[in-house]
Amino acid sequence: MTVIPSGVMLPPPLIYLFFVACAWGLAQWMPLALPEHELLRYAGWVSIAVGIVLMLWAALTMFRQRTTINPYGKPSSLLQIGPFRLSRNPIYLADTLIYCGIGLLLNSLWPWLLLPLLIRCMQRTVIVHEEHLLTRTFGDEYRAYRRRVRRWL
Repeated sequence: MTVIPSGVMLPPPLIYLFFVACAWGLAQWMPLALPEHELLRYAGWVSIAVGIVLMLWAALTMFRQRTTINPYGKPSSLLQIGPFRLSRNPIYLADTLIYCGIGLLLNSLWPWLLLPLLIRCMQRTVIVHEEHLLTRTFGDEYRAYRRRVRRWL
């Protein structure tokens, strides 16, 4: 969650939506088109579909393990199964895949230019915040998990 000056915490999907809106606005204001190719359009839809499937898999895993999906909530268990075996942040990875798919569908270079800033924003605010919470909650078990499983992939 990102803290803005008023102290309000932004949910991660709103951060992604903000970056999509910025990319779209910049594309309208100063177009930087990608090369036209039908494969890019298909790749965009595939990226969105893979992102949605990954997000549903992670959410279902969290639901089955009876832990919160709410980034404001306190987790009741440390998930190390399902998509959490591959990534410590499968939902944010899914959000990024969806963002990239939208970027391809926008046929603009702007989403790709903003992507490093989006990832940095997620890591520096949202992910670091959650990692501190998980370290306080699960201690050495989480530290061992961090050594075994990468943050993104």
